Amino acid sequence: MKMETSPSQPDVALPSRFATVLADAGFDLRRGPARVLQINVGKLCNQTCVHCHVGAGPGRKEVMTAETADRIIAWMRAYPPELLDITGGAPELCPEFRRLVVAGREVGARVIVRCNLTVFFEAGYEDLPAFYREQECEVVASLPCYTEGNVDQQRGDGVFQKSIDALRALNRHGFGTDGGLPLSLVYNPLGPTIAPAESVLEPEYKKQLKDNFDIEFHRLICITNLPVTRFKLYLEQTGELEAYQQLLLDSFNPATVDGLMCRDMINVGWEGDLFDCDFNQMVELGLGGKARRFLWDVTPGELTGETIATGRHCFGCTAGNGASCGGTLA
Repeated sequence: MKMETSPSQPDVALPSRFATVLADAGFDLRRGPARVLQINVGKLCNQTCVHCHVGAGPGRKEVMTAETADRIIAWMRAYPPELLDITGGAPELCPEFRRLVVAGREVGARVIVRCNLTVFFEAGYEDLPAFYREQECEVVASLPCYTEGNVDQQRGDGVFQKSIDALRALNRHGFGTDGGLPLSLVYNPLGPTIAPAESVLEPEYKKQLKDNFDIEFHRLICITNLPVTRFKLYLEQTGELEAYQQLLLDSFNPATVDGLMCRDMINVGWEGDLFDCDFNQMVELGLGGKARRFLWDVTPGELTGETIATGRHCFGCTAGNGASCGGTLA
């Protein structure tokens, strides 16, 4: 299902509502020491998914340049992150992608690649599983369901079968198997519902994929869809936006707050500018809500203690079991 994306604008309907709810619960949301450097290399993708918070697709022109990659690599050499998390779009389609991966490994970082799996079948990208193996990457792969109909409805016709073939290729290269390199799958709800607990859904995922396709993986990551960009537009068109935003608010769980990814993450956009998380990047809510800043103009230490910028969409991260790039939080 393909949808056009409206221009990205800050979600300012209730800019302080989330902060107010946090304060009422006794929380002061501030940045701790930076552990994760997450780089979004751009919005170019070979898929157009209904739930995509980036609004990515084949026609997007926002892609990181060599000059920006040079400056990010120089920063990583000066301030090596514990974890380098590379996302997109389909991050592999960015010409600077492999250079960033190699640079991250050279400075000693663990490297996570967020992969849509079908990119393996684009011309010139067939060697990606071997490249991931060579660089000892951790692969986080999108598979919103273990049934063909649900996956194709959310991600496009034919995506499920390509995803299965890609996962088999990753298994052959030693990902997801006992003692092998880390392979996680990502579940997103098909519609405006909150993601279930990973402990509930993961055993069924593993059984279905093993029994039906002889596929193995290590962990299931459940992520609730946040109402931004394309998914927000979808909710507006179906008349479900207000009810979904209220569901997220009503499902606020204070036990998720301590684990929020924005506490120890620096998120970098395709032009090198800074955000508290990838969702804030997509609504153009800059790091700490301050004027535009770039990675090469800051040090990790000077960011510690800053207030984290929040908006109404942040209720998606604290609803139910919580949701983050690393999975559920409670």
